[in-house]
Amino acid sequence: MKIGFMALASLAFVATGVSATAAETPFARDKAVLHLDGLDLATVDGQQRLSVRMDQVARTVCGENLSHLHLSLERKAQDCRAAVVADIRTQIETRTAEAPAATPVHFASAR
Repeated sequence: MKIGFMALASLAFVATGVSATAAETPFARDKAVLHLDGLDLATVDGQQRLSVRMDQVARTVCGENLSHLHLSLERKAQDCRAAVVADIRTQIETRTAEAPAATPVHFASAR
């Protein structure tokens, strides 16, 4: 299982905003790349670091601190960030399921 996670860690994901995109606000981008290199998703530390990176990507795509412009923009950005994180999780689960299984271990028999 750890091998599958390590293979997955070499992939990069592109997250696209759902509600607030760069066309709607100059404080966000159309897309961002989430790099998983250096993460061991089989550990708690690796999962926490992934969570931080996903949050950073969501804030890049959707914007942040928009409440000083208008409260409805901040709400849209929050909804967008939640949708982006959910999309990233779905992509990770899909790619983990599609990742080739670890090479089976063969034992020698002395019969």
